[in-house]
Amino acid sequence: MDIHEDSNNSLSLRGRVFVRLETDILRGVYRQGESLNESKVASELKVSRTPVREAIRQLELEGLVAYIPNKGAIVKGLSEDDINDIFEIRMKIEGMAAKRAAANITPDQLKELEEVVDFEEFYTRRGHADQILKLDTKFHEIIFKASGSRLLDRTLTSFHHYIERARSLSFEDKDRAQKALLEHRAILNAIAKRDREKAEILMAEHIKNASENIKKLSFGSLEK
Repeated sequence: MDIHEDSNNSLSLRGRVFVRLETDILRGVYRQGESLNESKVASELKVSRTPVREAIRQLELEGLVAYIPNKGAIVKGLSEDDINDIFEIRMKIEGMAAKRAAANITPDQLKELEEVVDFEEFYTRRGHADQILKLDTKFHEIIFKASGSRLLDRTLTSFHHYIERARSLSFEDKDRAQKALLEHRAILNAIAKRDREKAEILMAEHIKNASENIKKLSFGSLEK
């Protein structure tokens, strides 16, 4: 896809190139150890080398790319430790977000959350992993926003983006997808009942279960 196709995107050209490269790295399009050649990337995205160079510098600051002497920019991506750290942090703060959501969620947000879980059940029965991932992302995003904390929302949304590939592979496991649905339904019910403590506990357990499922995967599959 041409980087210029989204003419309504408010990001600068450098910003769009950065988002594209970051997403491709996190999704495994660029593998760990692969070189990011400025000229090649610029040609593929149909842009000049300048925004590519600037985007790669930003990726280096993010820790996703490293400059190696005589080799240039090399993809680092996320390590197994990085993913484990993200899940550990999520266990601690997504429970907080669910607890706050149980107190602050609006009727419209609650209705949207119910609809997401209903759609998730529909696609889980049919084994559509791509749709399940999108709905899982939406489920958590609604809770982040309902927490009423912009910091929680921004932080947790970023974490979800960083581990999108791991989450995608996890939902290809039909057993995990079914269990995640049941966990989402239980969290939804706790939030609907304004049971803050239960919502917090259930969310922390949900993230823990997701983490344990990821650990069952061969980490090499996350790098392919």
